[in-house]
Amino acid sequence: MTAGIRTRVGVIGVGAVTQIAHLPALAARDDVELVGICDADRGKARALAARFRVRDVFEDIEDLLSDARPEAVVIATPNHLHEIHAAIALSAGAAVLCERPLALTAEGVQRVLAAQRRSGRPMLVGMNHRYRSDVQTVRAFVHGQELGPLRGARAGWYQFRPSRAELGWRLRGAESGGGAMLDLGLPLIDLGLWLAEGVRPTAATASLHTAERASVEDSGCAMIVCEGGYTIFVDVAWRYIGKQERVWLEMLGDRGSARAVPLAIFKELHGAPVDVTPSGVAVRENPIAASYRAEWATFLAVVRDEVAAPPLDDQLVLHRTMDAIYRSAREGRTVSV
Repeated sequence: MTAGIRTRVGVIGVGAVTQIAHLPALAARDDVELVGICDADRGKARALAARFRVRDVFEDIEDLLSDARPEAVVIATPNHLHEIHAAIALSAGAAVLCERPLALTAEGVQRVLAAQRRSGRPMLVGMNHRYRSDVQTVRAFVHGQELGPLRGARAGWYQFRPSRAELGWRLRGAESGGGAMLDLGLPLIDLGLWLAEGVRPTAATASLHTAERASVEDSGCAMIVCEGGYTIFVDVAWRYIGKQERVWLEMLGDRGSARAVPLAIFKELHGAPVDVTPSGVAVRENPIAASYRAEWATFLAVVRDEVAAPPLDDQLVLHRTMDAIYRSAREGRTVSV
C-alpha cells in the first residue's frame, strides 16, 4: 500500500463480535480511518465511538453511507439484516465484509451475490476461522497432498451458554435463521468444504434438538455426503456441561490426518503413525483475535486491488447444504443438496 493512504471504514452493528473482534482489529491499524458506527442503540454506539476514536455515530445505514462515505463497511448486525444491509452498502459503492451467515437462505445468498455483481464492488464473508494459523497449516498439508486422498472431515463445537440474555436475538428464529447448527456448525462445515476444495455436497442427514418452547435448536449433528465419498460430520451444542468449551476439526486422509485446535499432523511412515506437526506455528496472541486481524488484512488488500477477491460461489454451496440440513431435521430423512 502507498504510504500515507488510509481506507475509510464504517462499522454497522455494535454487538459482541464488533466489540471484541472488529473494532480492536481495526483500531490497531494505522492504514484505516474509522469514519462511523451505525446502530439503533445510539448510546452503545456513542460509547464505542469514544473508546475507539470513531468520528461519527449514526442510527440509519443510509445516513452512514451518504454522510461518512466509507470505502468499505463491516456488517455485524443480527442475521436477518445481513442480506438487506449488504445490498444497500454495495449499491452505495462500498466494499463489504459481512459477518456470517450472508443471508438466512440459499435464495437470499443468491440475491446478495446478484447485488454484488451489479455493484462491481468486492465482498468478503466473515469466515474468520479460515485465517487461523493452525487451519492455514492444515490447509498446506491437504493441498500438498501429504495426507493422501481425503476421506472426510470430523468437527465439533460445544459451548456452555446458560443465559438466555447472552444469546438474545439468536434464540428468535425469525431473526437468527437457526440455532446452534447455524451459529457453530456453519463455520465448521465451511472449513470442511473449503479445505477439501471443490468437493460437491450431494446429501445431508441431520438430527437437531430444540428445547420445549424454544424456536431454535440448542444442539444437533449432521452428516454431509459429497461426490467421491468424502464426508463431513459435525456435532454442536450450546449447552455443553463440561470442564470447558470444546472445538475440534480433523481432516482424514488415506495416508495421514491433520487436526486443528490444537494443531496435530500425523502421517503413516514405514507402517506406523508419526507426528509431523510443524514447530513454531503457534502464536502467543489469542487465535480468534489473530484470525480477525488476518481477515481484515485480506479484506483491505482486496479493497485496494492488491490481491484478487476470493470467489463467493462457495457461499451458495454452503447455504444450500445448510438448507438441506434443516430440511432433513424437520422431515426425519436424508435430503439431497
